[in-house]
Amino acid sequence: MMGPMMDAVTGAPQPGQADDRTVRLGDHRRAEAVLGTAGVVNRLVNDAETTAANRRWWDADAQDYLAAHSEYLGSADFLWCPEGLRESDAGLLGELAGRVVLEVGCGSAPCARWLATQGARVIGLDLSAGMLRHAVRAARETGISVPLVQADAARLPFAADSFDLACSAFGAVPFVADSAAVMREVARVLRPGGRWVFAVTHPMRWIFPDDPGEAGLAATQSYFDRTPYVEVDRLGNPTYVEHHRTLGDRVREIVAAGLVLEDLVEPEWPPDLHREWGQWSPLRGALFPGTAIFCCRCR
Repeated sequence: MMGPMMDAVTGAPQPGQADDRTVRLGDHRRAEAVLGTAGVVNRLVNDAETTAANRRWWDADAQDYLAAHSEYLGSADFLWCPEGLRESDAGLLGELAGRVVLEVGCGSAPCARWLATQGARVIGLDLSAGMLRHAVRAARETGISVPLVQADAARLPFAADSFDLACSAFGAVPFVADSAAVMREVARVLRPGGRWVFAVTHPMRWIFPDDPGEAGLAATQSYFDRTPYVEVDRLGNPTYVEHHRTLGDRVREIVAAGLVLEDLVEPEWPPDLHREWGQWSPLRGALFPGTAIFCCRCR
């Protein structure tokens, strides 16, 4: 899980069972107050609930999230993961100049702006109007403007065969109930031979509490439990949802969409990186992977 975990609370709401794995991994108090977040439950959440909750969450948390991470993310830089892997070094997307690129879950769009500096023709897509407002502001500040679209990643508003490349760095994929639909939609809008590269929290992290310290080294959750992580208000309405899939699940969704999985990158923690980012830390990074990057090609 990568999402904004919250402090345990008393008087947990009735639906589902309270989850005691939670710890605070950042200051999300403003968003929690706006949305009335009161606890964590263990229950299934459908597509409509997931979409509504996560749109509201990222609208409410955008300012604080970017205040906490914008220095690391950069204003026009492509960071794949908290381990510090950058596209400028990894080259996972291949040739960029002249390519038409879709960034899925672009947030404030630093990756999209970097892609534009490399000669790509980029469109950034995100569910959150709050995040996209920050993208517009950053475009004014940097002088690098890319078209922005507010839409659901599982329902891309583009014609078939529209893009040469698609990418997502911790955007969208874990935040939809039907990630297989995202794979199908990306496959639909890619041209034959087009690449789709996306980074998510490594599925094995689901086993452990979201804690960067010693408490995050003991397995407490089944890897095979696909029940999503759900924060709710006191009426039991979801305020934040994150979905888990195993590595096998991801591979099957990719293949079922007609895509070819060409590589699975598991970035190692650099020995000179001492920064913690939420549950990512040098301690945990030295022992097991925190990120999985799937490199796919459209047939």
